Amino acid sequence: MSRGSALRRLAAHEGRWLMSLGWWVARRRIGVAPGERALGYAGAQAAIVYGLTFVCVVETVGLGVLLAGKAVVHEVMLFVDVYTVLTVLGFQAAAVTRPHVLGAGELRLRDGARREIRIPLERIASVRYDLRFVREQQKDGGEVAELAVAGQTSVTVELTEPVVAVRLLGRRETVRTVRFHADAARAAVTAVRDGMAARAGALEAGGAPEAAETPEAGRAPEAAEAPGAAAAPVRQA
Repeated sequence: MSRGSALRRLAAHEGRWLMSLGWWVARRRIGVAPGERALGYAGAQAAIVYGLTFVCVVETVGLGVLLAGKAVVHEVMLFVDVYTVLTVLGFQAAAVTRPHVLGAGELRLRDGARREIRIPLERIASVRYDLRFVREQQKDGGEVAELAVAGQTSVTVELTEPVVAVRLLGRRETVRTVRFHADAARAAVTAVRDGMAARAGALEAGGAPEAAETPEAGRAPEAAEAPGAAAAPVRQA
């Protein structure tokens, strides 16, 4: 990937988490259409994020006192510290406003504002509660995507066909197993299984042979329709 493309992706990511701050204050969620179910995952990291925010605020006040006599340096450091606080809060805001989403035809798994994995329900072979920690990742093969929160995942999804996962900077990965965290992991597993059963019933009754179209209402601008079923791509959230 070229440097320019990487910079554009980073700039887009900055814009997404900044936008998430406004949605967080408004208590709204991005990309959850009527009739879809949101599966939250931000609770596991909340204590860490708020603790880090408190430390950053204390540092900002401390540096403000120490640099009171140096106007230029004080203003520069104040800008840096305030932006750092916003970045930390934006990390949490992106996770709160962009939950995982279970729709009628697909499961959309999100990693805050960094990426989104779209999985047609008919491609899911199994889903189960499976608590794991990030340090176990090195034991897995190269066809596993992990969307960890606070260093852990709690749900494992096995696929009958692979999907293509695109990372923040554009690197593409073919995955057959996706692990993610949900605050109510067992309830999330039950919901996905119910969605799979309903989807299978709809297909047997004469529904569309491919993944159903996802409603556009309430979707974030960056979460456009997925391309055809050949690769079931992952989109940036």
